[in-house]
Amino acid sequence: MKTTGNTILITGGGSGIGRELALRFNELGNKVVVAGRRIDALEETIAGRHDMHAMVLDVEDPQAITAFAERVVAEHPDLNVLINNAGIMRREDLTRSRDLSDSEQTVVANLLGPIRLTNALTDHLAGQPDAAIVNVSSGLAFVPLSATPTYNATKAALHSYTVSLREQLKGKVEIIELAPPAVQTELTPGQSTRDGYMPLDDFIDETMTLFLQKPTPKEILVERVNFLRWAERDGHFDQAVEMLSAH
Repeated sequence: MKTTGNTILITGGGSGIGRELALRFNELGNKVVVAGRRIDALEETIAGRHDMHAMVLDVEDPQAITAFAERVVAEHPDLNVLINNAGIMRREDLTRSRDLSDSEQTVVANLLGPIRLTNALTDHLAGQPDAAIVNVSSGLAFVPLSATPTYNATKAALHSYTVSLREQLKGKVEIIELAPPAVQTELTPGQSTRDGYMPLDDFIDETMTLFLQKPTPKEILVERVNFLRWAERDGHFDQAVEMLSAH
């Protein structure tokens, strides 16, 4: 993936990993469009920055995604990189019947959202030079945290979808997966200060170093996530599941 001179769209760009990726890619000499639900958070991301733009997008609304894709291509016809980062994480109790609204919303935001936005932009991206799509999955795609079952499932599905996308768009669009470990962000309440989670700055530093490798790895894996990513291959999957559940 070319790391400078791009026009990059990042969903979930108003906070956390999305915001920091936006800032770092902008510093490398890229035009960056950050998208999300809250315009105030997006404007905080781009404040004082050159070649950064904010656009409101609700990734849970199919009609909004279609309209957004048309608008972003019209306003930024040189768009050549999409980073599907937006997502939500909810705890769920599977030991009894319950309202499934959290599960359903998680599937829509974390899986259908990236699928729909990618679909809406594929024709445009396939015609652009140095085009790339980065899907942000999770270490939990490979070893589930039992307290967040639907989140894990959507990230596992996004991993699988990304593999298929890579094969079908081979030679047209570069497909990269970014799988973070537990990072200190506000993905869940209190997570940004939670002990044992990777500091956000450290995660971004290591992630950008990996993006700058030539060729870019098809999976961006900081050292800390490898225990989860390769748990099944390395024979400690059951141990990893128990360790995550204990926390």
